[in-house]
Amino acid sequence: MVTRVGKIRNSMEQSLQGRVVLVTGAGRRVGAAIARRLHAAGMQVLLHYRHSAQDAVALERALNAVRAESAASVRAELLEADAPRALVDATLARFARLDLLVNNASTFYPTRFGEIEARHWDELVTSNLRAPLFLAQCAAPQLAKSRGAIVNITDIHAERPLKDYVVYTIAKAGLAALTKSLALELGPEVRVNAVAPGAIAWPEDDQFPTAERKRIVSTTPLGRIGAPEDIARVVEFLARASFVTGQTVAVDGGRSVFL
Repeated sequence: MVTRVGKIRNSMEQSLQGRVVLVTGAGRRVGAAIARRLHAAGMQVLLHYRHSAQDAVALERALNAVRAESAASVRAELLEADAPRALVDATLARFARLDLLVNNASTFYPTRFGEIEARHWDELVTSNLRAPLFLAQCAAPQLAKSRGAIVNITDIHAERPLKDYVVYTIAKAGLAALTKSLALELGPEVRVNAVAPGAIAWPEDDQFPTAERKRIVSTTPLGRIGAPEDIARVVEFLARASFVTGQTVAVDGGRSVFL
C-alpha cells in the first residue's frame, strides 16, 4: 500500500533508474565512489579518466559485470579545448542520452605567492573551472531534454582560502560561483548544485605532513576525516532532489564551522 507520505516523497525525488551520467575523474578515489553509487542507483555511467586507465577499465568491467552494457570509460585530457565536446559526444554515442553531469576531475597542488607561474594558472584553472564550464555548455541541450542536473565538486576552501594554494583556491571559488550562475542560466530545465568536500582521503603525494593532518582532524568537530562515499551519497541526493538548485552542500565533518 502506497501512503500519501510515500506519494509526496516520490514526487520530490527524481528516479535515476535507466538514466545516464558522465563523471569526470572517475577512475579512482572520489570519482570512482560517485560512479559506483550512481550505478547502484540504476544509472548508466560514462567514466572519464586522464592517467588512471587501469583503474577506470577495472571499474568499467566491475560495473558491467553487475549490469551488462551499463558502463563505459573514455580517456580525455581536460586541458585540451576540444575535450568537453568529445566527452559529451562519446556519452551520447554510447548511451544516446545524458541526464547528469558530475564535474569531479580536479588538479590540486600548492602555488605559493611569489612563485606562481603561468603554467600553474593554466593547469589549475582549466581543470577546476574552465573544463566544467565548457562541459556544462556542451551538455546543457541534452540535460534540458530530460530535465537533468549538474553537480560540481568544489571545496570548502572556495570560501575559506587554503594558505599556499592561491591558484587552486581561486579556481574552486570560480567553480562555486559558476554553480550559482548556471542555476540561473539553465533553470528551470536543468538543476545545478555543488558538493564542497573538506578533508576526504588525504592526497597521495604527501602534500600534508603528519603534523598537519593531525591538526586538521583536531579542528574538525566530528574528529575524523571523511571517505569518498560521504561525497557520493550527497551527489546522489542532489541528483534526485527535484526542488534544489544553486546550492552548495559542505561535506566536511563540520570543519568549515571552525575555520
